[in-house]
Amino acid sequence: MGRYILRRLVQMIPLLLGISIIIFLVIQAAPGGPETVFLGQGRFVDPEIMEKYRQRLGLDQPIYVQYLRWIGAALRGDFGYSYTAARPVSQMILERLPATLELMAVGFVLAAIIALPLGIYSAIRQYSIFDYLGTSFSFLGIAMPVFWFGLILQLIFAVRLGWLPTSGRITVGNTGFGDQVAHLILPAVVLSLRYIAGWSRYMRASFLGVINTDYVRTARSKGLSEQRVALVHALKNAAIPVVSIMALDLAGLFSGAVITETIFAWPGIGRLFIQAMFDRDYPLLMGILMLGSLMVVFFNLIADIIYGILDPRITYD
Repeated sequence: MGRYILRRLVQMIPLLLGISIIIFLVIQAAPGGPETVFLGQGRFVDPEIMEKYRQRLGLDQPIYVQYLRWIGAALRGDFGYSYTAARPVSQMILERLPATLELMAVGFVLAAIIALPLGIYSAIRQYSIFDYLGTSFSFLGIAMPVFWFGLILQLIFAVRLGWLPTSGRITVGNTGFGDQVAHLILPAVVLSLRYIAGWSRYMRASFLGVINTDYVRTARSKGLSEQRVALVHALKNAAIPVVSIMALDLAGLFSGAVITETIFAWPGIGRLFIQAMFDRDYPLLMGILMLGSLMVVFFNLIADIIYGILDPRITYD
């Protein structure tokens, strides 16, 4: 296992390098540029002033020169300065990262504690009313637009009932734990909805594939209770593909936070990404996108490791 992990870590280097090249080229190919935001869109600007801005930002250089300068600095931990904020990109990301990780962690835990029991019980009570309701909820959760669901929750629980705040991470002047939890509830529910719907279906299908196997029937024939058969003998094997999918979806939580954070004005990476995209802030976009790519590659490795731990038949040597 140790050699496999080391080999995968080495393979991540050229993979991330290739991803950085693609992202850099896509960003450079976007219409407009950061100078259009600085100088105002639709306004006449002296071409000489425009050129000075481009020289100052290094945008007058060929694309390959710009990339080599960026990757050279990035390897030293320097992702450049934000065009609009004139601050180090790494500093801006580190300031917003805790809020995003908090939202991701709560959304992941909430999705897991709802989806797994829901899928298991639906499999045990196959074709029951509960199973049909669970299936309908899953289809609804997968099909429902995240932004629409978030707005509906804001309208009901924040505007109409007044139980929860509409946006933000904390209330100004109130740093209590209860206030932070209240702000976290709605965005965490919205972020976890799609994963609750998907994971519960995966859990149901996987559990149904295990519950009628020979070793489970043998456990029943020994007189064990149905609960013990399900939770002790069937759950471990049924959970193997589901846990792997959950680990892979961790990176999806990061990308899903972009919409959720925007709806609820959550001060995290997702909201910062939207702001950087509208401002054509190339260094900040590169830093955020590379962080997301790193998370995808890293959580793929975590999924492979978890799969090997849960299933002893798999060897990586």
